[in-house]
Amino acid sequence: MAKRISLREFQQNLSMRLGSAQRGENSRALLGVASGQGEDSLWLFDLADSGEVAPLTTLTPAPLTKHWFAGLVNIRGALYSVVDFSALRGGEATPLNAEARLLLIGTRHGINSALLVNRTLGLFAPDTLTLTDASSQKIPTADAAWRGKRYIDSAGTKWTRLRIPALLADPAFLDVAETATKNSGVSA
Repeated sequence: MAKRISLREFQQNLSMRLGSAQRGENSRALLGVASGQGEDSLWLFDLADSGEVAPLTTLTPAPLTKHWFAGLVNIRGALYSVVDFSALRGGEATPLNAEARLLLIGTRHGINSALLVNRTLGLFAPDTLTLTDASSQKIPTADAAWRGKRYIDSAGTKWTRLRIPALLADPAFLDVAETATKNSGVSA
Protein backbone atom coordinates (compact mmCIF):
# COMPACT_ATOMS: atom_id res chain seq x y z
CA MET A 1 0.00 0.00 0.00
CA ALA A 2 1.28 3.47 -0.83
CA LYS A 3 2.47 5.74 1.95
CA ARG A 4 -0.19 8.26 2.92
CA ILE A 5 0.90 11.88 3.04
CA SER A 6 -0.97 14.94 4.10
CA LEU A 7 -2.24 17.49 1.64
CA ARG A 8 0.24 19.98 3.09
CA GLU A 9 3.21 17.63 2.43
CA PHE A 10 1.97 16.99 -1.09
CA GLN A 11 1.65 20.72 -1.80
CA GLN A 12 5.12 21.45 -0.40
CA ASN A 13 6.68 18.69 -2.50
CA LEU A 14 4.86 19.89 -5.61
CA SER A 15 5.87 23.49 -4.93
CA MET A 16 9.54 22.50 -4.58
CA ARG A 17 9.47 20.50 -7.83
CA LEU A 18 7.77 23.32 -9.75
CA GLY A 19 10.23 25.86 -8.36
CA SER A 20 13.15 23.66 -9.37
CA ALA A 21 11.80 23.33 -12.90
CA GLN A 22 11.24 27.08 -13.20
CA ARG A 23 14.81 27.80 -12.07
CA GLY A 24 16.09 25.48 -14.80
CA GLU A 25 17.76 23.07 -12.42
CA ASN A 26 18.73 19.68 -13.80
CA SER A 27 15.92 17.21 -14.08
CA ARG A 28 16.26 13.99 -12.19
CA ALA A 29 16.24 11.82 -15.28
CA LEU A 30 17.48 11.76 -18.83
CA LEU A 31 15.72 9.87 -21.61
CA GLY A 32 17.99 7.58 -23.60
CA VAL A 33 17.22 6.92 -27.27
CA ALA A 34 18.83 5.07 -30.16
CA SER A 35 19.02 6.96 -33.43
CA GLY A 36 21.02 5.61 -36.33
CA GLN A 37 23.93 3.21 -36.07
CA GLY A 38 27.49 3.26 -34.83
CA GLU A 39 29.21 5.15 -32.04
CA ASP A 40 27.08 8.27 -32.57
CA SER A 41 23.74 6.46 -32.17
CA LEU A 42 22.97 6.79 -28.46
CA TRP A 43 21.56 10.10 -27.25
CA LEU A 44 20.32 11.58 -23.98
CA PHE A 45 17.48 14.09 -23.75
CA ASP A 46 16.74 16.20 -20.72
CA LEU A 47 13.18 15.34 -19.70
CA ALA A 48 12.47 18.99 -18.94
CA ASP A 49 13.13 19.82 -22.61
CA SER A 50 12.16 16.65 -24.41
CA GLY A 51 8.43 16.66 -23.80
CA GLU A 52 6.37 13.65 -24.74
CA VAL A 53 7.26 10.34 -26.42
CA ALA A 54 4.66 9.13 -28.92
CA PRO A 55 4.39 5.95 -30.96
CA LEU A 56 4.95 6.38 -34.67
CA THR A 57 1.75 7.06 -36.58
CA THR A 58 1.15 7.71 -40.25
CA LEU A 59 3.49 10.35 -41.61
CA THR A 60 2.27 12.64 -44.38
CA PRO A 61 5.17 13.38 -46.72
CA ALA A 62 5.90 17.00 -47.58
CA PRO A 63 7.14 17.68 -51.11
CA LEU A 64 10.20 19.81 -51.85
CA THR A 65 11.77 19.24 -48.43
CA LYS A 66 15.20 18.00 -47.43
CA HIS A 67 15.78 14.26 -47.21
CA TRP A 68 15.85 14.34 -43.40
CA PHE A 69 12.40 15.94 -43.14
CA ALA A 70 10.21 12.87 -42.60
CA GLY A 71 6.89 14.67 -43.00
CA LEU A 72 3.98 15.83 -40.89
CA VAL A 73 1.97 14.01 -38.26
CA ASN A 74 -1.27 14.78 -36.43
CA ILE A 75 -1.09 14.05 -32.72
CA ARG A 76 -4.30 14.72 -30.79
CA GLY A 77 -5.35 17.42 -33.25
CA ALA A 78 -2.01 19.25 -33.37
CA LEU A 79 0.18 19.18 -36.48
CA TYR A 80 3.88 18.39 -35.89
CA SER A 81 6.79 18.57 -38.29
CA VAL A 82 8.86 15.38 -38.06
CA VAL A 83 12.63 15.31 -38.53
CA ASP A 84 14.46 12.00 -38.94
CA PHE A 85 17.20 12.52 -36.35
CA SER A 86 19.55 9.94 -37.88
CA ALA A 87 19.23 11.37 -41.40
CA LEU A 88 19.68 14.91 -40.05
CA ARG A 89 23.09 13.88 -38.71
CA GLY A 90 24.07 12.31 -42.05
CA GLY A 91 23.10 8.73 -41.24
CA GLU A 92 20.62 6.38 -42.85
CA ALA A 93 16.88 6.95 -42.64
CA THR A 94 15.17 5.62 -39.53
CA PRO A 95 13.14 2.46 -40.25
CA LEU A 96 9.41 3.08 -39.89
CA ASN A 97 8.58 0.11 -37.69
CA ALA A 98 6.90 -0.70 -34.37
CA GLU A 99 9.95 0.33 -32.31
CA ALA A 100 10.26 3.82 -33.88
CA ARG A 101 9.19 6.70 -31.68
CA LEU A 102 8.42 10.40 -32.03
CA LEU A 103 9.92 12.74 -29.45
CA LEU A 104 7.77 15.86 -29.28
CA ILE A 105 10.64 18.19 -28.51
CA GLY A 106 9.37 21.61 -29.48
CA THR A 107 6.05 21.96 -27.69
CA ARG A 108 7.57 23.50 -24.56
CA HIS A 109 9.45 25.99 -26.74
CA GLY A 110 6.48 26.98 -28.91
CA ILE A 111 7.49 24.88 -31.92
CA ASN A 112 5.48 21.82 -32.92
CA SER A 113 8.44 19.68 -33.89
CA ALA A 114 9.19 16.01 -33.35
CA LEU A 115 12.29 13.87 -33.79
CA LEU A 116 11.94 10.41 -35.29
CA VAL A 117 14.23 7.93 -33.51
CA ASN A 118 14.78 4.17 -33.77
CA ARG A 119 13.61 3.45 -30.22
CA THR A 120 13.63 4.67 -26.64
CA LEU A 121 15.99 2.98 -24.19
CA GLY A 122 14.69 4.16 -20.84
CA LEU A 123 15.47 6.70 -18.18
CA PHE A 124 18.91 7.38 -16.76
CA ALA A 125 19.83 9.24 -13.59
CA PRO A 126 22.50 11.86 -14.33
CA ASP A 127 24.56 10.75 -11.32
CA THR A 128 25.01 7.28 -12.88
CA LEU A 129 26.83 8.75 -15.89
CA THR A 130 30.45 9.86 -16.08
CA LEU A 131 31.48 12.83 -18.18
CA THR A 132 34.09 11.82 -20.77
CA ASP A 133 37.31 13.73 -21.30
CA ALA A 134 36.34 16.79 -23.38
CA SER A 135 39.70 16.84 -25.20
CA SER A 136 39.10 13.37 -26.68
CA GLN A 137 35.66 14.24 -28.08
CA LYS A 138 35.47 14.65 -31.83
CA ILE A 139 32.57 17.01 -32.41
CA PRO A 140 31.64 17.98 -35.97
CA THR A 141 31.40 21.75 -36.36
CA ALA A 142 28.09 21.64 -38.26
CA ASP A 143 26.11 20.49 -35.23
CA ALA A 144 28.40 21.67 -32.42
CA ALA A 145 25.79 24.11 -31.10
CA TRP A 146 23.26 21.39 -30.27
CA ARG A 147 25.60 18.46 -29.66
CA GLY A 148 26.15 18.37 -25.92
CA LYS A 149 28.66 16.64 -23.73
CA ARG A 150 29.58 12.97 -24.01
CA TYR A 151 28.99 10.54 -21.16
CA ILE A 152 29.79 6.94 -20.33
CA ASP A 153 27.44 4.75 -18.31
CA SER A 154 28.43 1.99 -15.88
CA ALA A 155 28.52 -0.58 -18.72
CA GLY A 156 30.99 1.54 -20.72
CA THR A 157 28.41 2.67 -23.28
CA LYS A 158 28.97 6.14 -24.75
CA TRP A 159 26.11 8.63 -24.85
CA THR A 160 25.79 12.13 -26.32
CA ARG A 161 23.55 14.75 -24.74
CA LEU A 162 21.29 16.69 -27.10
CA ARG A 163 20.81 20.36 -26.36
CA ILE A 164 17.21 20.73 -27.54
CA PRO A 165 16.90 24.54 -27.30
CA ALA A 166 20.05 24.91 -29.44
CA LEU A 167 18.70 22.42 -32.00
CA LEU A 168 15.39 24.26 -32.24
CA ALA A 169 17.24 27.56 -32.77
CA ASP A 170 19.62 26.17 -35.43
CA PRO A 171 18.86 27.82 -38.81
CA ALA A 172 19.82 24.59 -40.63
CA PHE A 173 17.26 22.63 -38.57
CA LEU A 174 14.55 25.18 -39.26
CA ASP A 175 15.21 25.34 -43.03
CA VAL A 176 13.51 22.20 -44.36
CA ALA A 177 12.94 23.47 -47.92
CA GLU A 178 14.93 21.71 -50.61
CA THR A 179 16.79 24.12 -52.82
CA ALA A 180 15.62 24.28 -56.45
CA THR A 181 17.55 22.20 -58.95
CA LYS A 182 18.33 22.85 -62.58
CA ASN A 183 15.80 20.28 -63.75
CA SER A 184 12.94 21.43 -61.53
CA GLY A 185 10.70 22.05 -64.52
CA VAL A 186 9.86 25.56 -63.38
CA SER A 187 10.42 28.27 -65.92
CA ALA A 188 10.76 31.95 -65.25
